[in-house]
Amino acid sequence: MITKPEQKQRLVELFPFLKVATPDFQRIFFDAAIPAHIPAGHVIAETGSECTQLALVVSGSVRVYKLADKGREITLYRIKDGDSCVLTASCLMSATPFPAIAVAETVLDALVIPAKSAKSWMTQHPAWSSFVFGLISKRLTEVITVLENVTFQRMDVRVAAYLVNMVDKGSTLAITHHEIAADLGSSREVVSRTLKEFDKHGWINMGRGELFIQDLPQLQNLAAEI
Repeated sequence: MITKPEQKQRLVELFPFLKVATPDFQRIFFDAAIPAHIPAGHVIAETGSECTQLALVVSGSVRVYKLADKGREITLYRIKDGDSCVLTASCLMSATPFPAIAVAETVLDALVIPAKSAKSWMTQHPAWSSFVFGLISKRLTEVITVLENVTFQRMDVRVAAYLVNMVDKGSTLAITHHEIAADLGSSREVVSRTLKEFDKHGWINMGRGELFIQDLPQLQNLAAEI
């Protein structure tokens, strides 16, 4: 239950559906929502898990990914502030097991909504159903983009685009080859070969557990081929 006015105001600003919700639904939502604090690295859900609640992220990041038989991973999407997990919502509505793995990448603050409430609100409160259907639309687009990139794009182009997208965190990226491979749905060996080529061209400089971007325009030119 959320009782403090300042907490309620922050959540209304973070989750747009609460802004357009009726005062009655806002009251119902805050009464049902349970604050949760989750440590980094915690596995929130595994393949085959029963979905008994829906978490809305207040702060932090959750990575949702699939794991292949031989240990290869592919990131489907990430859930960040003001967002929720469409796979969990889908499982709640259809009473099916969770089909992926969800893990907290950072310390996570969230609101937990019981399954019974999340399901009943779909037919009773338009603001909530619009929020859930919006999740479905957004995530479907993201997953299709992942599928297209894995299927049709060259690995050097995908790695360049990945690095360009990470640059807003600084020119020195604290990331391993394994992490890049997991996000791109490739093997560490393939990613390492690609990065070594970038290093030879002078576009990056590789260190232990980090990469330094030396020639961003060249990476941007290659990434533009997507």
